[in-house]
Amino acid sequence: MKQPVKLAIAGVLMMASAGPPATAQTPVSVELVLAVDTSLSVNNEEYALQMRGIAQAFRAQDVIDLIGLYDGVAVTLIQWGGWTSEKHTVPWQVLKSRGSILNFSRQVERTKRENVGYFTAIGTAIGAAMKSIVENEYVGKLRKIDVSGDGVNNAGPTPQSTKAIAEQLGISVNGLAVRTDLSILDQYYRENVIAGPGAFVITAERYSDFERAMHKKLKKELEVPVSFRKSSPGPQRAALR
Repeated sequence: MKQPVKLAIAGVLMMASAGPPATAQTPVSVELVLAVDTSLSVNNEEYALQMRGIAQAFRAQDVIDLIGLYDGVAVTLIQWGGWTSEKHTVPWQVLKSRGSILNFSRQVERTKRENVGYFTAIGTAIGAAMKSIVENEYVGKLRKIDVSGDGVNNAGPTPQSTKAIAEQLGISVNGLAVRTDLSILDQYYRENVIAGPGAFVITAERYSDFERAMHKKLKKELEVPVSFRKSSPGPQRAALR
């Protein structure tokens, strides 16, 4: 694992204990990091299926309607393998209107693949996602990391260690396991990757099934919790058509 990533993970708790940074002044309902596997096990066709699958899932009307129930969903996309890189990511942005959601979808679909190494460092991906949440300019009532991948952790910190930090920070980690090489990958994700109340795993049998799985995952991820509804003043926002 590259030293900057190791230091970044080690510093997440220190930053969190100091409270949100001075720039974190924009309230949103949800902060969501999409952490996408682009390691050696993922070929270019499978990478394209992931990007298109995410883009199409956000274009689905039921997902657009769910986003419309919130007062802003801040989202970003990172690529991960042996490490993570900011070179080819989709930067943080707030989704509120239908136009902002479709614009985000187009950015995802056009994002170039970054060379992030041969290994599958799930713990590193979770650490980088946490760092991105802690350092961004938003203050979300719900904070979530969406990890998708097709293999078990084989480099860097264990996902168990980084998910433990996520739980301390009140960040949920959900998983999308693509079972192209390992039929019990979803079980591995349940036991080692996901974290937080109501955390879950969605399974795709192959990358051609990624769009369906991501659509299902986003719908579950964006369900408005009952407790969240009770704490929200006034009526819910209208669905975006």
